[in-house]
Amino acid sequence: MSTPIDPAAVMAAFIDAVAPYDPAPDAGPVAMVGVRTAMGEAVFPVGDHVIRAMCKALAAYRDPEDRGTCVECGGRHLDENLHCRECGRLHGILGEVIAMHARRVAAEDAT
Repeated sequence: MSTPIDPAAVMAAFIDAVAPYDPAPDAGPVAMVGVRTAMGEAVFPVGDHVIRAMCKALAAYRDPEDRGTCVECGGRHLDENLHCRECGRLHGILGEVIAMHARRVAAEDAT
């Protein structure tokens, strides 16, 4: 079992990591970010630099579970074998081999 993550501590650590690079550290906050969880709550005044850093971090983030979208149904839930959990389509090289075989069998059955 993994240790719970404290979202307020994560936010504080992010702000602390970004703050030394703020070109205008004396500028006032442009937003207040509040975090309320079962572990407690915290409010963080954040400047433009932190908000921009959050935007860049979000744009650069790639979830390890993101294996693309299904070409059949457009679903975003491909498992580690590139099998779509929503429609059942199998992707990748194995999926192509199976699809080609299925087309060959279907063509043979049609004749």
